[in-house]
Amino acid sequence: MSLRTLPLLFINLGGEMLYILDQRLRAQNIPPDKAKKVMNDIITTMFNKKFMEELFKPQELYSKKALRTVFDRLAHASIMRLNQASMDKLYDLMTMAFKYQVLLCPRPKDILLVTFNHMDAIKEFIRDSPSILNQVDETFRQLIDMYNCLPAGEFQLIRQTLLIFFQDMHIRVSIFLKDKVQNSNGRFVLPTSGPVPWGTEVPGLIRIFSLKGEEVKRVEFQNGGNYVSPLREGSYDLFGDRVLKLGTNMYSVSRSVETHMSGTLKSSASHTKENVAPNPLAKEELNLLAQLMGGMELKKPSSADHIFRLNLFTNDEEEEQAALTRPEELSYKVINIEASEDLERNKALSRIMGEFRSEETLVQSTSKGDDLLALMDGL
Repeated sequence: MSLRTLPLLFINLGGEMLYILDQRLRAQNIPPDKAKKVMNDIITTMFNKKFMEELFKPQELYSKKALRTVFDRLAHASIMRLNQASMDKLYDLMTMAFKYQVLLCPRPKDILLVTFNHMDAIKEFIRDSPSILNQVDETFRQLIDMYNCLPAGEFQLIRQTLLIFFQDMHIRVSIFLKDKVQNSNGRFVLPTSGPVPWGTEVPGLIRIFSLKGEEVKRVEFQNGGNYVSPLREGSYDLFGDRVLKLGTNMYSVSRSVETHMSGTLKSSASHTKENVAPNPLAKEELNLLAQLMGGMELKKPSSADHIFRLNLFTNDEEEEQAALTRPEELSYKVINIEASEDLERNKALSRIMGEFRSEETLVQSTSKGDDLLALMDGL
């Protein structure tokens, strides 16, 4: 397991979240000034300097529930609010999209190119906001400094760590199903065509060498696919052609996107349920999560800001039905961070706890428009 995986997981999931939100904001005809404010606020929060400092520290991945808590908070960093069902769908789309990209990377190091594609797109979202752009560029340089020098073996560990994190997620996504890259059981279809990894040859030739190292024979065979040599390697610099298309915006063309729970996932509740048994590392994980979230400086909407609700479904009825039919094992409850003993001696944690109201259950709003910070009230 690699301790350098968390920044890549967070940034790629965040990039996918921004793609989805941008598409839904346009689909629901949200006024451009409001849509821009939402994107700017989320990106500003996401790339907060203190938050990034915590994120880039070598550490194990958080549990799915802990990471989901961070993205719940991030999605509500502006004047936009999501109901539970829409937040569930948003997180499902984010995770399945990045899982697909990790699976299809020609070589482990190409995960960095996927990350750079997301970073390039994020910069495009805030191209008219120089101060935010500087924040993103600073993180971009951190990525280059930390990952460009890593050996191939470390990238293989990063890829394995990500695949272990995603291994029990088999949610069907309409775009993937229509493109025939996902089966009805939620598992992805790996292609047998296209460019081979950079630095390798198209399969189909066996070379036989003598004891002296001289080639003595060649045998050709059918590789069973339609492979081609890559034209060039993607750029790992701040600017450049990434060549690889994984990680670019698949919602740039207007397409409806739906998610469905696969039968495989429903029948594997024992694998997907978390925290059924006490976890001895839970307290440490929550302490780390608290520190991580402490760096996320959220701006409370002013009285002049008009809060609006974004629906990731076609209509309210679909959203309500999704909330009722979602399997229990996929219902991510917002984590309750207990810090009563630390209120006096830990100023950082005290500040975090002061920002949130500690409650045992998620607040159920009576009106969709009043959803506000219900997801985070459960902290």
